[in-house]
Amino acid sequence: MDYEKLLSWYKAKACIISVDIYPDDHYGNIRIVAGNKAHCDDMLKTMHKEFIPGSPYAEYLPENKNFEDFCYRSSILGQPLHTYVELPFMNLWLNMFLLPLESDKENTGYCLYLYDVAPKADSGQRASLSADTAATVLETCIKLRGSSNIKETINEVVNNIREICESDHCCILLVDKDTRKCETFSESINPGKGVKPMDTFLDDGFFDIAQTWDGTIGGSTCIIIKNQQDREWLESVNPLWYQSLTGAGVYNIVLFPLIYNDITLGYMWSLNFNEENTVKIKETLELTTFFIASEIANYQLLQKLKIMSTMDMLTGVKNRNAMNNTISSIIDGKIRINYPYSVIFTDLNGLKRINDQNGHTEGDNLLKTTADIFIGIFYDADVFRAGGDEFMILAYDMDEKMLEARLKRVAEQTKKNNIQVSIGTFVVHEGDDIRTAMRKADERMYADKNAYYDKHPELKYR
Repeated sequence: MDYEKLLSWYKAKACIISVDIYPDDHYGNIRIVAGNKAHCDDMLKTMHKEFIPGSPYAEYLPENKNFEDFCYRSSILGQPLHTYVELPFMNLWLNMFLLPLESDKENTGYCLYLYDVAPKADSGQRASLSADTAATVLETCIKLRGSSNIKETINEVVNNIREICESDHCCILLVDKDTRKCETFSESINPGKGVKPMDTFLDDGFFDIAQTWDGTIGGSTCIIIKNQQDREWLESVNPLWYQSLTGAGVYNIVLFPLIYNDITLGYMWSLNFNEENTVKIKETLELTTFFIASEIANYQLLQKLKIMSTMDMLTGVKNRNAMNNTISSIIDGKIRINYPYSVIFTDLNGLKRINDQNGHTEGDNLLKTTADIFIGIFYDADVFRAGGDEFMILAYDMDEKMLEARLKRVAEQTKKNNIQVSIGTFVVHEGDDIRTAMRKADERMYADKNAYYDKHPELKYR
């Protein structure tokens, strides 16, 4: 075939790619056998060297397993393909077309590769999907944007994606690099396949595996391991992850990072999928994960705002707003508590004196230490900072005897840290009202404070 003549008809960057195939169906050398003027000029401009026909493709184009798979599918399987993907390491977007060509060699296939790159994404190109894929992505977007319960909706989306992939398991895993923790955000398991839930594998060492994924993805948008050749490649570049997958009975996987504002929130994958649908699966997940990442980022922001609205930022315990909401919910019957339970009010003695004499930093440290003591001892209770130097504790399933034992520990810890607190309590039994319990506990706390200052009149200014 006269490749030069064929390529001369194309104004866009174009080249001919060859793929060698072996008897065991493994593909081998992938070469750029010819290129038009636009391609040769681009190679000189971007790679700073002249194009030499017949060179391995990796000398001029980024080495990428997904690109190799596309070349194989087009040149050997005869599939016309198109994709529009980001090249993160180059900050570029690639629009590429592959068209199969007839081959005059028994063990070599050829395809025409046309491509263009741009520094910014083209929304029109991102939306240029097949009808089936476009319908799937649109349905996902409608579900996500119209939902009042985003986590429930994402569970539904993940289940739909697993069914599209015809896979055993689909999962969204969030990763926090600061705390080195992984969290299963959503997953769908094909029943009857014997697949274990992701939480089964989330031990202290799993983060070590997860942090290798970005390096394995490299300059691509995803990882697709679909056959023995890909598995051999994965074993060579990431043996830790390979062993983890094979140990879990995984024979193929497609994994996408969930990226929002250049931050990797986590990953989404599908395991043991239908290999025949690899291209459609990649196309679907490529855009779906873009929208899912955006929704998860919004969800995380709302969760942080929710925490901030109910958390005292200085001490780390719940704030007065959370306390009022909890009390209102108990009174309205929205929160039901087993009897007996205990209400405890505490107040620091001498905080104003410490602030005046030693500065507010010292006073803040005293508040934080006191809160840590309450959190540690009343680990199964709600601890609130009611305001200033006053704390309230709701201790569930706690009778008089249990409360006495806890308060003894409070006395030991506060004495050890040279902290003086006044305490008032009320054990709530069936028939008692929580508002009465709070008033009684508050009155007893102030009685305890007055007794302390009667004993130490020289300290009687707060």
